[in-house]
Amino acid sequence: MSSVFSFSLAFFLFSAMTFSTPNHAQTTSLNYLALGDSYTIGEGVDLGDRYPMQLVREWNKNAKTPFTAPLIIAKTGWTVDELEAGIQTTATAATGYDLVTLLIGVNNQYRGRSVESYAVDFEKMLQRAIAFARGNKSRVIVLSIPDWGVTPFATQKGVDPIQVAKGIDAYNQAKKEICEKQGIQFIDITDDYRINGGSTEGVVEDQLHPSKLIYEQWTGKLLSELKKMNF
Repeated sequence: MSSVFSFSLAFFLFSAMTFSTPNHAQTTSLNYLALGDSYTIGEGVDLGDRYPMQLVREWNKNAKTPFTAPLIIAKTGWTVDELEAGIQTTATAATGYDLVTLLIGVNNQYRGRSVESYAVDFEKMLQRAIAFARGNKSRVIVLSIPDWGVTPFATQKGVDPIQVAKGIDAYNQAKKEICEKQGIQFIDITDDYRINGGSTEGVVEDQLHPSKLIYEQWTGKLLSELKKMNF
């Protein structure tokens, strides 16, 4: 066998071995941080029916890269400053998150705090969210504040729904303008909530907080935005 033929055969065998080597790259996963109040913690619904849990479940059905279980930092009654305090006492991923959602403000409005003070607090919290997303603004989604004035709870309390609506609209306008200035995706869930949030099927036992069905609607809107992201 000539030396040229031997070299060619050896090269062929090496090449075949090289190209037939299987790819052992490990599948990665995504992580998700949900920041908020009772609407995010899902007051009155099962853990799996919270919108962050629904979102992960729906995404993972067809995703090439799945999300792990979300970290939810939220509590019923929290205002923006109380969310900040909650963040400071919670262990978060030092490496940041692939997705961050933020829904906060209804309790600021409920307690009668000014729109101006809310705007200052919200902008600081939005910067927090951006930092959690490793500075990637395209991975932060802000949801508008639902109008609790349409609920049976509000009716029972004798609350003027028109005044509540005005307050919610003012808060949401401030929130939207800040998001636009920062280049952050803002999802309106308020208009739909005003249609369905006060129905028997739209509230849980306390007659105030959203039901699983409402969270499904929010999940659908969030899922549509996630599908546009380059994960």
